[in-house]
Amino acid sequence: METIFPSRPLSESTALRSGSIWALGFPPPGLKTPNFSPCRKLAVTRAAIAVEEQTKTKVSLLKIGTRGSPLALAQAYETREKLMAAHSELAEEGAIEIIIIKTTGDKILDQPLADIGGKGLFTKEIDEALLNGDVDIAVHSMKDVPTYLPEGTILPCNLPREDVRDAFISLSAASLAELPAGSVVGSASLRRQSQILYRYPSLKVENFRGNVQTRLRKLSEGKVQATLLALAGLKRLDMTDKVTSILSIEEMLPAIAQGAIGIACRTKDETMANYITSLNHDETRLAVSCERAFLETLDGSCRTPIAGYAYRDKDGYCVFRGLVASPDGTRVLETSRRGAYVYEDMVQMGKDAGEELKKRAGPEFFDFLRSHK
Repeated sequence: METIFPSRPLSESTALRSGSIWALGFPPPGLKTPNFSPCRKLAVTRAAIAVEEQTKTKVSLLKIGTRGSPLALAQAYETREKLMAAHSELAEEGAIEIIIIKTTGDKILDQPLADIGGKGLFTKEIDEALLNGDVDIAVHSMKDVPTYLPEGTILPCNLPREDVRDAFISLSAASLAELPAGSVVGSASLRRQSQILYRYPSLKVENFRGNVQTRLRKLSEGKVQATLLALAGLKRLDMTDKVTSILSIEEMLPAIAQGAIGIACRTKDETMANYITSLNHDETRLAVSCERAFLETLDGSCRTPIAGYAYRDKDGYCVFRGLVASPDGTRVLETSRRGAYVYEDMVQMGKDAGEELKKRAGPEFFDFLRSHK
């Protein structure tokens, strides 16, 4: 694990710990000192007491667990800023630490996610650190969070959702439709792969792992002709200047919970639960709950091409669109629902949509997907 502290100037306590004690008026050990006057000795004593008291108070009140990618850190910083704005005690210097934790998905970069297997590839180690007490809260991209939560944890907070659409990035074409036949699109997502091949069967899709910066570098090196990235991540990284065009929801249905940040804590930690619940954006939480109910019904993971998006329409109703596909794009099944923007109704909509697609696809479709895992 790696700890990130907010940057700050050298304090008295830092000076003492680092040996720079001349900064406080103390000579290095072994150096003969002048005969201070009683007033000078009193001032030195008071300074020493002040330093000791300051050192005692420099204990963080809250530790945030996160992955170490630039995007994950941007999401952790966003969480920290919102906590500091909402709670004055957390705005004190050093009150919040950010702890970087490497996950399985971060360590294995030479294989497609579908081949690594399992769920929670980008969350398992962070959840373990949370349960062990190494961190107090965990900040996740909600699309990485399995449909179940580890026992002993809760996720009572979703921050306001960013733009859910995908961005098309290329140095040679303005859109997917303009790519010549045989062009290679880099993507590690089976959801994107299946939808690309469904609409543009003349294109090729190759596994393209790594963070945003790594993928853009590979693109500039000519390893692929184009790639797709979540627009939400590019916005949080202030990198929208890299976008060639934005795909509509109709052309590329987003991943479940794309653009949403989730914050988890331990089940019985009321202090942390109160902190993060105060940041919850309920409209986002309800939409994400609808989408995750759809995913859970289909028993989906990163090995299954599934997409879904719930949102509030102009009349205040929830509209949900869902999709399941074969990885090669030869078969794509879609459905939609509309109903009240209420938690129970929205979760039921997601479940009903999932059950419909399971029936329409038939068991042989999912048996095929499982046999190719």
